[in-house]
Amino acid sequence: MAGNSEKALLPLGQKAPYFELEAYDGGRLSLANLKGKFAVIVFYPKNNTPG
Repeated sequence: MAGNSEKALLPLGQKAPYFELEAYDGGRLSLANLKGKFAVIVFYPKNNTPG
C-alpha cells in the first residue's frame, strides 16, 4: 500500500484490525487497551529514522 494512502484507510464504521505496538512511554498499547474508547492513532513511518 506504499504510495497510496487512500487504500490504507479503513472504511467508516469498520472495526480496526488487532494491533499491538510500543507506546510513547515505553509500555505496550493494543486494540484491547482501547476497547470502549474513542481513539485516533497516527503513524509516522520515518519518524526518528535517517532519510
